Amino acid sequence: MASLPVEVVYGLYFGILTGLVPAAVAWLFGFGFRYVTGVTIPGLAVVVFSVAIAGASGGLMALTDPTITQSDNQVRLTVALLVVLMGALYAHNRGDAFANEIPRKMSLRKLTERTLSTDVVELVGGRGQVRVTVTREVEDIEGYPPVPFEVRNGIRDGEWTFPADIPLVELESRFADRLQTDFDLVAVEVEIDEQARATVAAAAPLGGLSKRLPAGKRAVSLDALVPTGLARGDDVVVATDGGTVSASVVGVASMTESIDEDDDEDDDAPKTQSRAPTATGGEGRVTIAVDRTDVETLLGSDVKQFVVGSRGVRREFELVSLLRRAGTRFSRLTVGEESPLDGVTLGDVGVRDAYGVAVLAVRHGGSWTIAPRGDQDVSAGDTVYAVGSRTELAAFEGAIA
Repeated sequence: MASLPVEVVYGLYFGILTGLVPAAVAWLFGFGFRYVTGVTIPGLAVVVFSVAIAGASGGLMALTDPTITQSDNQVRLTVALLVVLMGALYAHNRGDAFANEIPRKMSLRKLTERTLSTDVVELVGGRGQVRVTVTREVEDIEGYPPVPFEVRNGIRDGEWTFPADIPLVELESRFADRLQTDFDLVAVEVEIDEQARATVAAAAPLGGLSKRLPAGKRAVSLDALVPTGLARGDDVVVATDGGTVSASVVGVASMTESIDEDDDEDDDAPKTQSRAPTATGGEGRVTIAVDRTDVETLLGSDVKQFVVGSRGVRREFELVSLLRRAGTRFSRLTVGEESPLDGVTLGDVGVRDAYGVAVLAVRHGGSWTIAPRGDQDVSAGDTVYAVGSRTELAAFEGAIA
């Protein structure tokens, strides 16, 4: 029989070899159980489980060296067992402590969250803001009609300013929502890099003329002497051989001569139609919306007179002018995360009493609510139209942005 110090050394060596696997398993169980349930595994369970694993490992080692389990090696076995137990308990405690330190609520968005570069952040009024630039041509979304040329130019050449203290994912969402609202788009896809350079793909509405046509109306195109400045939405009266028809304009195409500067002798150049927001005046084709019963009257007769009716004074514009003369302004604001309006109702905050402004409209969940009441829900990313003085609006924007 070897001396006691030698047996102790053999025991330490044997305990380390057989205790590696129990310690690893104890760490995994301690970490996993605490992370999932928030409860620590009892130490007795760890001891029993570690001894079982160590016994299996020691049995396998005894097959190669039968002298390990001989009766005269009790000191060696006792020391090895103590090493296994201490290693397992220590590994279990470390796994439990590690599970308690790391956050339990982790998402893919948090792991992949990107932020803007500090080089593109501008300080305006003590707050950071970023100017998003569309660097490429606006692309089309497959399966939708192409976006009109003027809308593409408006998106590419527009000035888009947002708060700089939001992640890129949220900035992309706000930019897409703003484009969809401003240009009446069906769908918008936006990608923004760390330098605030945006790539935009947009989709125009599936319906063109049919979308602008009121319910119960029919569209009829006719040739007439078009007044200068005629535009979509004007009310007109069309006098024909079969009677007089009242209608509203849904499209104008004025007739203009196409002149070839390189061929002055071509006096018989064809006439072409050019689409414009307002008519240039003269002979042109107009599309109007009429009642179903008036369609045959227009199609079966010649137009004798085309008269634009007066709509009178727009009362909403008078109201805006009156408020402006009183020193009141309008502002369109976006509710920021963790602001006083995030996740509450207008009545909970008491916007008028707290900030001195009135909320005229709220865009929540993709739909607008005009003159919202106190039970109107508001959350981060919603659009709010508020009215008040310049100072009150500035303070309100600073509070909710």
